[in-house]
Amino acid sequence: MATVIGSELLARALKSQGVETMFYVMGGPMLETEAICIKLGIRAIDTRHEQAASLSAHAWGRVMRRPGVAMGCSGPGATNLVTGVANAFTDAAPLVAIGGSSPRVYLGMEAFQEIDQVAVMRPVTKWAERIYDARRIPDMVATAFRQATTGRPGPVYLDLPGDILGEKVDDEKIEFPPAWKTLPRPLGDKGAIQEAIALLSRAERPVILGGSGVWWSDGAAAFQALVEATGIPFYTTPISRGTVPEDHELAFMNARSKAFTEADVLLTVGTRFNWVIQFGRPPRFAKDLKVIHVDINAAQLGWNREADVPIVGDARAVLEQLTEEARGKIDPRKYSAWVGKLRVLDAEKNTEQEKAMSSDSTPIHPLRLCKEVRDFLKRDAILVVDGQEILNFGRQSIPTYVPGHRLNSGAFGCMGVGLPFGVGAKVAKPDTQVLVLHGDGSYGMNAMEIDTAVRHRIPIVVVISNNGGWTADTSWALPLPKPGRNLGRTRYDRVAMELGAHGELVEKPHEIRPALERAYASGKPAVVNVMTDDQARATTVRFSAYTT
Repeated sequence: MATVIGSELLARALKSQGVETMFYVMGGPMLETEAICIKLGIRAIDTRHEQAASLSAHAWGRVMRRPGVAMGCSGPGATNLVTGVANAFTDAAPLVAIGGSSPRVYLGMEAFQEIDQVAVMRPVTKWAERIYDARRIPDMVATAFRQATTGRPGPVYLDLPGDILGEKVDDEKIEFPPAWKTLPRPLGDKGAIQEAIALLSRAERPVILGGSGVWWSDGAAAFQALVEATGIPFYTTPISRGTVPEDHELAFMNARSKAFTEADVLLTVGTRFNWVIQFGRPPRFAKDLKVIHVDINAAQLGWNREADVPIVGDARAVLEQLTEEARGKIDPRKYSAWVGKLRVLDAEKNTEQEKAMSSDSTPIHPLRLCKEVRDFLKRDAILVVDGQEILNFGRQSIPTYVPGHRLNSGAFGCMGVGLPFGVGAKVAKPDTQVLVLHGDGSYGMNAMEIDTAVRHRIPIVVVISNNGGWTADTSWALPLPKPGRNLGRTRYDRVAMELGAHGELVEKPHEIRPALERAYASGKPAVVNVMTDDQARATTVRFSAYTT
């Protein structure tokens, strides 16, 4: 009788679910599983911290539109995964996190690194379970992938006690379920579809807003088709930018605030009424706004903002239904006055912004850095932005043209995602240009992942807006100095070079473009350290405003 241990079953189960890449930090009791995964041909990227492993897996999964896989050892190794898992949970992104744990036979005895990892993970996952019998490993792994991808996507967690991984079972009695696959797309109620189009046909100032649900349902083309069939201006949530190219004739990025405050009907597809759009409430939106809300999760409909026309269904399927229903019932010319108003405002704001972005002053203004990055990037580049000031300046000034090619800290506001996201994105699409635009504070959180990129030959380019600390230095305008704001003008480029990466220091505006060109030409991971103005502050919503 041939026997197999749990560690091998876990590796084979992952392979049977189509796993090609995983991110991890080595350690017991996961060592044998990790070694067998590599032997089976799974590309294993060992990071310098488990948080980076789960963040990289999140980015890989978002770019590939499949669940990423992250793995950690027991105790701190598993709990270190939590931040990345929580970020995926808030972003509604599929992720399979796997943690080794203390032996089952010693549970409750304060064994080495013992903690109830399942209890830790449950609040930040769709599904979290411990495996108590090695024979269940293939089935539980298949269930994990199904849970991560069914309905609203999200992260899941599997806990593997050390003695389960070492348990021997009869190999001939083990069956591996087939790989997960996308389920049929649920359509929206036909009556609700008709009601939605009727409401839009009566509108004078409608707006369409798309979220990440459009991406997960592979609905970008359907979203664009609806926009063009109806002639309605569109926007997306920050992490969903590029759903439609942002130079589209109905894209008015610089008129977003005006469009939201003056809209009379809002069609929202695949996103939540959370803080990102200020809960869909005044003053961000008009008090008498009519809302059509499409979501795969019925519990989201009416949450924070009443939906006049709630539609439960897959984003892509419902978008196709709406487009079909709109034909012959909505004349795109109907909204020409509204479109014209937004176009004029957008052009005016764009002219003002281009002037600000062309400044030759030193220290370098972050908007000038954004201009150089914008003008350098290829149209299909993947852009990751992470920080405080630079995140907001980048949001205002750098467009995205390809679905799934814009990544940032998302609804969780998780700083430090930039470099791990860049690693995951570049592993997912090695032939695509990947640039990470970082603040110096956020870069420091996972800066050692440049070593991961060097060791695994992942040629991403990281551009740091180095203003010497956390946020802009606006202490002069505050009753008290910002506590812990100053970090100094660290030479991150030199640190990167010591780790084997390409490094550049930039102190003048005209030096930015040549530095970017040299960084990409190096063919190596690179850090371009740009000294920017510490007084430049991007306009953002104060935390107190989130509660009004």
